[in-house]
Amino acid sequence: MTQLITRRSFLAGCAAAAAALAAAPLQSRLGNLAFADPMAGSAYVPEVLVIVFLRGGWDALNVVVPLSGADRGYYEQDRPNIKVPLTGTNAAISLDGQFGLHPAMAPLLALYQAKKLAIVQGTGLQVDTRSHFDAQMFMDLGTPGVKTTPDGWLTRLLRTWPALPASLLIPALSAGGTQALSLEGLSNAVAMDTPSSFTLNGYWKYELEQRAVLRDLYNDTSWLGQAGTETLNMVDLIEAANPGTYTPANGAVYPADSFGDNLKTIAQIMKMKLGLRVATVDIGGWDTHQYEGDNGTGYLADSLLKPLAQGLAGFYTDLTGGCGANFHQHTTIVVMSEFGRRLKENANHGTDHGHGNLQLVLGGSVKGGKLYGTWPGLRNDQLYDGADLAVTTDFRQVLTDIVTARLGDFQLNTVFPGYTGFSPLGLVEPLFTQPLPLLPGQDKHTFFPQLSKPDVTCP
Repeated sequence: MTQLITRRSFLAGCAAAAAALAAAPLQSRLGNLAFADPMAGSAYVPEVLVIVFLRGGWDALNVVVPLSGADRGYYEQDRPNIKVPLTGTNAAISLDGQFGLHPAMAPLLALYQAKKLAIVQGTGLQVDTRSHFDAQMFMDLGTPGVKTTPDGWLTRLLRTWPALPASLLIPALSAGGTQALSLEGLSNAVAMDTPSSFTLNGYWKYELEQRAVLRDLYNDTSWLGQAGTETLNMVDLIEAANPGTYTPANGAVYPADSFGDNLKTIAQIMKMKLGLRVATVDIGGWDTHQYEGDNGTGYLADSLLKPLAQGLAGFYTDLTGGCGANFHQHTTIVVMSEFGRRLKENANHGTDHGHGNLQLVLGGSVKGGKLYGTWPGLRNDQLYDGADLAVTTDFRQVLTDIVTARLGDFQLNTVFPGYTGFSPLGLVEPLFTQPLPLLPGQDKHTFFPQLSKPDVTCP
């Protein structure tokens, strides 16, 4: 009887592990991947694009606020309670005398002053919608006004990324456990809460035997066999790095919330050199219809802006030290949201769905310390639909500007179909030199990256 129970325990545990393994290729959608980044053993530090999406539509007018002139008068008139004041402990932090930063965003001030943070005003969709679902879908798919696009814009970016190795272990990561729609259609995107949770849960007594059985089970050349083997390889590699002992570098401190955990996960995976090129993080709760907070205090400040700023500052600091100490030079973080909020506060001391917005761009190669884009103005005839901040910069212009400068031969028509009239903003230092002339038989330019050596070499 004891032998029967032991055998049952083994088989049950093996079945549980097999179920976990079977789920991994479906959730992580692993394709024919290599064991790690082919460049991991060299001084090369890959370019990484991190998209932080604020779901719900953040109140950009209370993030970067007008400080002077006629627009300050319109702002105070339409926001008598929720305005960010000019004086006192909750006063806006002046950026250039004309605009100021919400005091809860103070952790980012030093990065702005160090010219590592840029702010683009008047950004958003050039389509008329105040629907969260539609606006988020349009941005995630990269096709404003079109919902039937079969794949996300980041998926198309990775498929056309110049000189990207065909096989990478984790080229794309959605931190938080749910794959972002912007990565829709990508076979090798991974959704992960934390590296330490990315494991197989079998029966503890027979764990090694169960993994051996699973390797035998998936030991064939079929797509399922390859996906299963590669999943086991990935689990082994991440477990070998002992991710539960990760200590952020350079004294970096993350907020003790899911956003901080997700950013820390991205930093860990980057430093493991598993091929990460694109990462996404979603933050909810930005639909501030009620009790947004008066005079620079309250829910928007304490529950949203402060953790956001702390997380971004901690993430940047983490990337400046440890394994590959110049990861920050090759990482660009974009903070975006589906739309902004109305200029006029509502009766509940909140704000309703708006239109124009702003985007933050953070990174070691960002030409920050300034405001980009055209400020739309708050006079009634300048407002969109007589109520909202107007859009003067298409959100795709910001993304295209970054990708063009850092990746080189960017296939704009593929990644953002239908988008025309792009003009550079100059948000980031260009990574690539001019392309070489086409040689006989070539149909595509070759770009040479300007590489830099890490201060610390990864083992």
